[in-house]
Amino acid sequence: MTADELKAWRKAERQRLIAARETLDAATLERFRERIDAHIGLAFPGLATAKLAFCWPIKGEYDARHLVRTLRELGALTALPVVVAPRTPLIFREWHPGVELAVGPLDIPYPANSPEVVPDAVLLPMNGWDAAGYRLGYGAGFFDRTLSKSPKKPAVIGISYEMAKMDTIRPQSWDIPVDWVVTERGVYRRDGDKLAFLGEPPAGEPSKLASPVCYADEIAPGYFGKG
Repeated sequence: MTADELKAWRKAERQRLIAARETLDAATLERFRERIDAHIGLAFPGLATAKLAFCWPIKGEYDARHLVRTLRELGALTALPVVVAPRTPLIFREWHPGVELAVGPLDIPYPANSPEVVPDAVLLPMNGWDAAGYRLGYGAGFFDRTLSKSPKKPAVIGISYEMAKMDTIRPQSWDIPVDWVVTERGVYRRDGDKLAFLGEPPAGEPSKLASPVCYADEIAPGYFGKG
């Protein structure tokens, strides 16, 4: 597949997946959000003391604002990404209710003047995701560029829905996989070159991982602000 063919294929897949996601009704989105919130809370308790970046939701994405409000109450510092210029890494600025917002690309709000933050972890929405942990984003490459240039790579928790799982996004050399994927089903961890599912909860119950925090520490102790 040529570079132009890959670009066209990804664009078509992105449009297909976003269109499918936007057909979900409000009750379904809320149910998915509550389950994802529960999975994240159980699997990553250290986020309560982390510097945590998240993304303002658009087009039916998972809405992290409910979860980060709870995490802030427990001691987390939360931040949003800011586009500085095309084809340059993002920066992150602190955000909480009351911080002034401006409107950036795709009409996404971002903090206008708050302090810059170097996040320990990122909750990263995904239009599509595959069995190797690669993410289909919006095509501008901002997050891959940011992660590749970061002196301290944050732990990246990709957030999506099961309906957005793909056989492959046809990853290229510049694509960076996420460390974990969380969907309404549960939590996946990237092991080697593929994702391992860490357990499916019984119907109507949140995920119950035997020792959730250890999965984060296997990658890098201290990512989530502990010790």
